Amino acid sequence: MKIVFLDAATMGDTPMTEIEKLGEFICYPDCDRQQSFERCTDCEVAIVNKVRVDDEFLDHAPKLRLVCEAGTGINNIDTIACGKRNVIVRNVAGYSTDSVAQCAFMHILNLLGNAFYYDNFVKSGVYSQGKIHTDPSNPFTESTGKVLGIVGMGAIGQKVASIGKAFGMEVIYYSTSGTSHCTEYPSVGLEELLRRSDAITIHAPYNERTAGLIGYEQFKMMKRSAVLVNTGRGGIEVEEDLARALDEGLIKGAAIDVFVKEPLPLDSPLMHLKDMSRIIFSPHIAWTTREARQRLADEMANNIRMGW
Repeated sequence: MKIVFLDAATMGDTPMTEIEKLGEFICYPDCDRQQSFERCTDCEVAIVNKVRVDDEFLDHAPKLRLVCEAGTGINNIDTIACGKRNVIVRNVAGYSTDSVAQCAFMHILNLLGNAFYYDNFVKSGVYSQGKIHTDPSNPFTESTGKVLGIVGMGAIGQKVASIGKAFGMEVIYYSTSGTSHCTEYPSVGLEELLRRSDAITIHAPYNERTAGLIGYEQFKMMKRSAVLVNTGRGGIEVEEDLARALDEGLIKGAAIDVFVKEPLPLDSPLMHLKDMSRIIFSPHIAWTTREARQRLADEMANNIRMGW
C-alpha cells in the first residue's frame, strides 16, 4: 500500500512511526496544485491538511481509495466527488481539545493580566531605572467574578468553560447551532453575551451561521474593558471591523490565532493598528502542542488501519 502525505510541514517533527508501519510512506512538506496531481498518480492513501481534493485531483489518482484529513475540518475535500468514486474520507476529531483550550486561556490571561506590557516594562530597562519596586500605573484585572462568554459550546468550549470556572469566572455561552445542548451553563442570545461578557472566546466552526458573526455593530455592544479571543476559525469576527474597534477603543484588546487568509497578509488592517499593544497574535498554533500532534498522527494511522 502506498501512502502519500502531501503537506506534512504542519506536523513539524512529529514522529509518524505508526503510519510508516502500514506501507510505503512518502512524506512531502508541501506541494502546489500540479505537484499534488503528480504525487498521487499511484497511491492508495492520500493524507492532506490544506491540499484541495476535488474532481480534478481525483482524475489524477485512479488508485486512490482513502483520503485522510490531517485535522478535523474537511472544507478542502469534496466529499460528494469522493463518494461518487468510492473514495472514503476520514478526519480526526477531538485530538486538539486540550491544546486549543490551553491556548485560548493563555490568551485570556495575557489580555486580562497585561502580560506583555509588564514583560516589556522590565526588558526595556524602565523598571531598572525607576525608584519604586513596582509599577502601579497599569493595573491588571482579576478573573474572579468576571463573565466569560463562549461562542460555541462544543468539546473545546466546554473545556474552556471548566478552566474559566476554576479561575472564578461566571460562564455563559451562545449556541451558534441553536441547539443549546449544554445544560451546565446558561445559554444566552448573542447580544446578551456581548453586552455582559468581560472576555469572549470563539470556539465555533466557520459556516453560514457564523461567517461575519461579530462585526462593528456587535463590537459597539461590548464593554470597553472587554477582550476578544479567537482560536476557532478566521472570519467569524470581521477583521477590518475588529481593527476599527480596537483603534476606536470600543474594546480593550484581542488575541487572534486564526485568520481569513493564512498566513496573515502584511497589508491586513490588523497589522496596522494605531496601538499594536492592543492585539496579541499567534500563527494558527492553538492545535499544535507536541501531544496533540502526536495524537493526530496516531489517529491517522488508525484511520488507515480501518481500511476501506
